[in-house]
Amino acid sequence: MKILVNEITESPREVNFSERMDELNRIDAESKVRDFSFPPFLDVSFVYYRSGQELFFQGWFSGAIEGCCGRCLKKYSFPVEKKFDFVLIPSPNSAKSGELNRGEMGLSFYASEEIDLSPFIREQVLLALPMRPLCEASCRGLCPSCGINLNDEACVCISPSGDPRMAFFRSLKLDQ
Repeated sequence: MKILVNEITESPREVNFSERMDELNRIDAESKVRDFSFPPFLDVSFVYYRSGQELFFQGWFSGAIEGCCGRCLKKYSFPVEKKFDFVLIPSPNSAKSGELNRGEMGLSFYASEEIDLSPFIREQVLLALPMRPLCEASCRGLCPSCGINLNDEACVCISPSGDPRMAFFRSLKLDQ
C-alpha cells in the first residue's frame, strides 16, 4: 500500500486493505530455520494524518499464521492480531550523508513524495510473532532417544536416572 505525502491531511483518514505476505514467505523459504509460514494476505486497517511535516500512522492487522512447534515439530495454525503506531518525520540532512546523530536514533524518516507502508507492516508482523513457536504451552516435545512425539503416545525407552550432568553428585559419599 502506497500513500502520497501531499494527500495526507490534518484530519484523520482511515483505509482498509489486504497486504500481500509474499516477501515474508520468500524470506522464510530461504531461511535455514522455517518456524513460520504466512498466509497470502493479512487484513490491515490504518488511520493516518499529519501535524506539520510529521506523519502519524495508527494501524491494526489480523490473520492466521502457521507455525512449526519448537518442541514436537508439529505444524499448527494460530491467530495473530496487533495494534501498532509509528511516526514518520522528514529525512534530515545527516540521514542523507549516512550518519545519524544520537537524537535521530530510533526515528523513522521519509524522503520521497510517496510512502510505502509494506515494510512497516512486515516489521510489525515479525514483531508480533512469538520468539519460539509452541503448539501449546504444555507440549511435551519429542523423546531425545527414540524421537517419538510424547504428546501422542508414551515412550518405552529406558530413561536415565536423572540428569547425567549431576552423576558426580549421586556418587558422592557424605560423612565418611
